[in-house]
Amino acid sequence: MDMGLTGKRALVCASSKGLGLGCARALAGEGVNLVMNARGAEALAQAASAIRDEFGVEVTEVVADITTAEGQARVLEAAGDVDILVNNAGGPPPGMWHDWNRDDFIKALDANMLTPIALMKALLPGMIDRGWGRVVNITSQSVKSPIPVLGLSNSARAGLTGYVAGTSRQVAGKGVIINNLLPGIHDTDRATSLDQAVVDAQGGTFEEVRAQRCASIPAGRYGTPEEFGAACAFLCSKHAGFIVGQNLLLDGGAVNTTL
Repeated sequence: MDMGLTGKRALVCASSKGLGLGCARALAGEGVNLVMNARGAEALAQAASAIRDEFGVEVTEVVADITTAEGQARVLEAAGDVDILVNNAGGPPPGMWHDWNRDDFIKALDANMLTPIALMKALLPGMIDRGWGRVVNITSQSVKSPIPVLGLSNSARAGLTGYVAGTSRQVAGKGVIINNLLPGIHDTDRATSLDQAVVDAQGGTFEEVRAQRCASIPAGRYGTPEEFGAACAFLCSKHAGFIVGQNLLLDGGAVNTTL
């Protein structure tokens, strides 16, 4: 299938590893030139170099913390007039309801709600002027089915979802399409960290904890960054122009809902 993306330019946040990298690679495979961002210079350089070598696209690297005003300014300066924005940032730490104070919530909101909103506000006007644009926000399955130990993430990502629900419908008529991807458990560093947290809290081995979590997923396994990236590339494609403000679960069937 021709995605119609050859020659487009995309900003993919937090894209040196995990789901962000999966999205960057999938877009590069469709001929999209990239602006890749991450906090770690070494991992970002390695990921960017591998993409250049494999796909032959242009890749600009920006080492910055996208959740800070300074980091956003640096990334936006490098991004310029991008056609595609993939919002992504690491999730807040797990815990219990009594563990979190106001500062914890503010930090979570800054990273997982206010940062993607700031980037959309900066880049949507240019997309509107050019009559074409795509935004994909990587959120979480917790938007559909809250995860008790991820209350900070539940709160921040639900807020972003509400913002996108309204904004996406305001800009769709201008050729700018915004949707959210809701990952379940994927085989990334984030999943490893969460699995280790269970081991630390409850005991057992890492392998036992992972096997137990896999058994809770109808697909019987964790997702892969590659299949997640493919879904992102489709939502960015010319075929997704009638998909507006949707929340697409990629969770192996873990969330048991009719709608």
